[in-house]
Amino acid sequence: ETLKDFDREVNAFVDYMFGPRDPRVRGWFLLDSYLPTFFLTGAYLLCIWLGNKLMKNRPPFSLRAHLIVYNLGITMLSFYMLIELILATWEGGYNLQCQNLHSAGEADIRVAKVLWWYYFSKVIEFMDTIFFVLRKKSSQITFLHVYHHATMFNIWWCVLNWIPCGQSFFGPTLNSFIHVLMYSYYGLSVIPSMRKYLWWKKYLTQAQLIQFVLTIVHTLSAAVKPCGFPFGCLMFQSSYMATLVILFINFYIKTYRKAPSRTAIKEAPVTTEIKNGFHKDYFAAANGFQNNKKAQ
Repeated sequence: ETLKDFDREVNAFVDYMFGPRDPRVRGWFLLDSYLPTFFLTGAYLLCIWLGNKLMKNRPPFSLRAHLIVYNLGITMLSFYMLIELILATWEGGYNLQCQNLHSAGEADIRVAKVLWWYYFSKVIEFMDTIFFVLRKKSSQITFLHVYHHATMFNIWWCVLNWIPCGQSFFGPTLNSFIHVLMYSYYGLSVIPSMRKYLWWKKYLTQAQLIQFVLTIVHTLSAAVKPCGFPFGCLMFQSSYMATLVILFINFYIKTYRKAPSRTAIKEAPVTTEIKNGFHKDYFAAANGFQNNKKAQ
């Protein structure tokens, strides 16, 4: 009863803050209450903290087979979301500049169902960090890495409850396309014989930056020529993406423009991971495997 009372109070508070939820998604898995998303995020952070402590005096796990299956699975899920979003928005005659939440009928529901999978994929991707912990790649578990994973899962809970279609489609469509490329890269990087063919990571990095900029432009286009999509949501998304653009540009300059130090020449370079459409210190050790070392 105490938990139920707490659940009612939390959900009453978020309803007070953001207004009435979209009735079309009521009853969908994990959406009616904020507590599951909140507790899963807390469990993710706790696993990082406890995992690093437990692994401190233990040898790292190999996990090569697990990583191949994991990356393949995320690649397939991303490809499904990409194709389904394209088909659903085409069916609904979505306006690229600004699309409201209710004019496309059944196509809006179809988009919302795909975006639910996009939201759910964020909890699946918590495994990215867990693999780092098990592989003892603690240098890859940066603040940006954890911040992005934790916030995206919570942000998309809000998106699904209040703006589950319309203008919300664009970012996930671009991001799903980037995910197909990136998780393919990560999966191939686990296979030692394939690493010599992975020369295109810099271009993948550039594609990420273009993705962020296009998402901001698309979001602001709805503010310039409104169509009924909530203005506050547009401003929040633009601000959030702008911080990522700034951080990403900083990463890009440090990674590709700055001359390597003598230490970096002697040792395996550890650059920054780019993941879920956002950057993190990762590329040279995709899913815990450095490009110049064989997996254990």
